[in-house]
Order: sequence, then structure tokens, then C-alpha cells
Amino acid sequence: MNPVDVVLLPGDGIGPEITQAVTRVLDAAGVKINWVPGLAGQSALDAGQELLPQETMDAISRCKIALKGPCTTPVGKGFTSVNVGLRKAFGLYAAVRPVRSLPGVNTRYDNVDLVIIRENTEGLYSGVENEVTPGVVMSMKVATQKGCERIGRWAFRFANRRERRKITVLHKANIMKMTDGLFLNCAADVHENDYPNLQFETAIIDAGCMRLVQDPGQFDVLLLENLYGDVVSDLCAGLVGGLGVVPGANFGDEEAIFEAVHGSAPDIAGMNIANPLALLMSAVMMLNYLAETKHEPHFAECAARIRDTYDAALQAGETTKDLGGNLGTAEFADALIRRIGQG
Repeated sequence: MNPVDVVLLPGDGIGPEITQAVTRVLDAAGVKINWVPGLAGQSALDAGQELLPQETMDAISRCKIALKGPCTTPVGKGFTSVNVGLRKAFGLYAAVRPVRSLPGVNTRYDNVDLVIIRENTEGLYSGVENEVTPGVVMSMKVATQKGCERIGRWAFRFANRRERRKITVLHKANIMKMTDGLFLNCAADVHENDYPNLQFETAIIDAGCMRLVQDPGQFDVLLLENLYGDVVSDLCAGLVGGLGVVPGANFGDEEAIFEAVHGSAPDIAGMNIANPLALLMSAVMMLNYLAETKHEPHFAECAARIRDTYDAALQAGETTKDLGGNLGTAEFADALIRRIGQG
């Protein structure tokens, strides 16, 4: 088979370091990918280009798939979010974050196995804000029938294909009766009309969060609107060790972008201490996606090999300092590459 073109966006801060580590591991595993380099975010601005250069956007449009490192987003000022810009530009309406317990990563919970599916283009993250009068600002929460039905159908289809057992919608429809009510009702309709084989339940978001930290095992797939999904996906990451051990992906009807869900951590950039595992796990998600969409078992085989390798390394304590090991970013990649070679 010929290599598949994938856009590679290293991102900012620790992004280039962890991206280099991940591509080295994928190359060692024999993954047949041709990396198409691109810039986005602060790194693009530093190079004298736009926040999202047209060359990068054209490459994603052509390749239909990208792997992205973390990009800096200024808080309360400065340029707009690169992530939000990419999601809007390519209609990446489904954000997916699997959260599972990892061998060797000890937390208060065992055997966590959740998937958070987040509507990615509407809600308060639409960014519709204005100043009503000096000292009074307003942010508008946007929900459309099309958007709510689309993410509901996508989530149930995903759960059915992955042989998951149940979808739980977390909402605040008791207060936001129109926006959250629309989201909730659309999911219920998809369940009743198309996927009655799956279990379906609803929970008010605050009570649902309480239940999550009491016993995450009572949940399977969580479906949420944009803001709730952002918050709850980070909460769930905390159940298994933090943002450094969970992957993320954004899907549209044509394009998909896989990314590390943590920040760019500029305070430790260039120090060779960042953990590349989250981005590597996102790359494994990408390989499984390529196996499905390209009908090439090669990618699924490579994904399984890499996943087995980092599971074994974690179990043996061969990891970075944030997880209790003593390896640097590059050394962690070296350890995985050695294991792949021995396999």
C-alpha cells in the first residue's frame, strides 16, 4: 500500500517535542504515513503567518486528516482559539475522548472505561458575545435542531458500532428548557426511532458529575453539549490520571483532526520532561480511524502494537516523571521504540 498523507501540526510550547517523539514511535512501528507539515497558532504567528495559514487549511482540506499538538490560547485577551477555529472551519462537530484506566497508573478508581462525546460547534462556545451597555456583557448559547440531531445520531451510531451498552445525556434542561431541552429531546428521538437496542438515560449535569466521582463504572458513553462536554471530559480525565493520559479526536462528515487535549505548557517547553503519551494515544485513535476509512488492516495492526507497547511500558514503570517514572520525553520514546523492536 502507498503511504497515506496526514497533516502534522506540531503546535506550540511542548508541542514540537511531543510531536517528534510520537512520529518516531509511529515510524518504528512501521506505520505507512507521509507527514505533511503545517503551522497553526502561536508558531504560525512567530513565523510571520496568520493564526491559521491558508496553506495549512488547504492541506487539511486535501488530506482530510491531521494530527495536532497543543496550541496556545490566551486567557481573556489576545487571539481566538485555534481549536475552535479549526472545528468551525471544517465542521468538526463530534469531539470524542475515550477515558480508560491504564496499567501502572494508580488512581482511586479501577477499570474506568468511558467515552465522552461532545457537540463541538454550538452552545456557548459559538463565541457570540457582545457588550449590551458599558459594564454589561452577554454571551449567547446557540442550539439548532440540525446540530442537536446530528450529534445525537453520530453518538448512537458510534456506540452501536463499538458495541457499547448505554448512552447517558448530561444536561441542564430543568433550567435551560429550550437549548438543553432541544439537545435532550433530539437524543431521545434518535434512541427511540433508530437505536432502541441501546440503553438510554438522562441526568442533570450537576447530579451527573456527583455520580461520576462516586462511581464512574455506572456510566458508559456520555453525550453532552459543548461547554458541559469540555468540563466533564477533563473531570473524567482526572479519574484515570489526568490530561496527560487521555487522547482526543474531532470528527466531521469529511475531515478529522486528532489532538492532545492538554495545554501547550510553555513553562516546560524545551526541557525534555513533557509526557508525549496523550498525543501518542490520539495517534493510535487516528490509526484505527484510517483502518476503518481506508479499509487497510495495516493501520489497525500498528495501532494495536503501539497500544500494547505503551501499556507494557507503563506497567513496568518506564515513563515520564509526571507518572512516577524517571524518563524524559525523548527517552520515553526510546523505551517504546526498543520494546517495539523486541516485539
